[in-house]
Amino acid sequence: MRKSARQILQAYMEAAKLRIMNMVLVTTTLGYVLGSGEGFSWFFLFCTLLGSGAAAAGSAVLNNYMERDSDALMDRTRGRALPSGRIEPAGALAVGVLLVLGGVTFLAWQVGLLCGFLVLLTAFLYVLVYTPLKRVSWINTPVGAIPGAMPPLNGWVAAAGTMEPGAWVLFLILFAWQHPHFYAIAWMYRDDYAKGGIKMLPVVEPEGDRMFRQVVGFCIVLLSLSLIPTAIGLTGVFYLLGALSIGFMFLWYGMVVAHTRTVDDARRLLRASIIYLPALLALIVLDLSF
Repeated sequence: MRKSARQILQAYMEAAKLRIMNMVLVTTTLGYVLGSGEGFSWFFLFCTLLGSGAAAAGSAVLNNYMERDSDALMDRTRGRALPSGRIEPAGALAVGVLLVLGGVTFLAWQVGLLCGFLVLLTAFLYVLVYTPLKRVSWINTPVGAIPGAMPPLNGWVAAAGTMEPGAWVLFLILFAWQHPHFYAIAWMYRDDYAKGGIKMLPVVEPEGDRMFRQVVGFCIVLLSLSLIPTAIGLTGVFYLLGALSIGFMFLWYGMVVAHTRTVDDARRLLRASIIYLPALLALIVLDLSF
């Protein structure tokens, strides 16, 4: 049956993973705002978000392209645009490459070569390192956390032109946060991942001992990292108190699921992670506005 232009567009928007792209844009904006100081420019912020958004969308489409066979084997992903046949693989490959290269080229032209390079590196790590690694080793999670943590670093570089300490702090916070977030998902859908041949840690080690140690460990690391912005003078007491409060909350949920190992508590940890990150970013913004 012939698809309408609207149906094809909707399928590509789904393949672009707009929710993930929104997080990329929000964290890129935060990095830009913190890195710009008094040199803030709405035009350069717009250019940064346009190029970064295009590259993020292209990377997501390419991820869908490369995972279409394993997605077809899993209950939670078989309805996606490529395994369901709503997008042709050749079209997804072409659109993904064009979006990534177009976004990177635009950034190099309008924002700076370093910013363009970092966004290209992000796409490379996500598409050509993390994605195939998911079928090889559980270490895909910490490796995938690297491109996932780069948007605020990219935004900071777009504004300041250099990778300053504050940018690396934001990078490390996002890097640590992704572990309990994705481990919660991995525990909830471990049987599905096994069907698709995805080597998540609870698939490789079904008892979950190492995974849950990492959940608690990264919650503690995240709590510690969240205090650094105040230590280096980036934020004040308001942020510090808020970061401590939500950090201990997140740690509590991590400790609970490590003890019970139930799907329900993994889902609670996932919800806590979804609340934690926007709350922490909001605390930074609010602290700066005081």
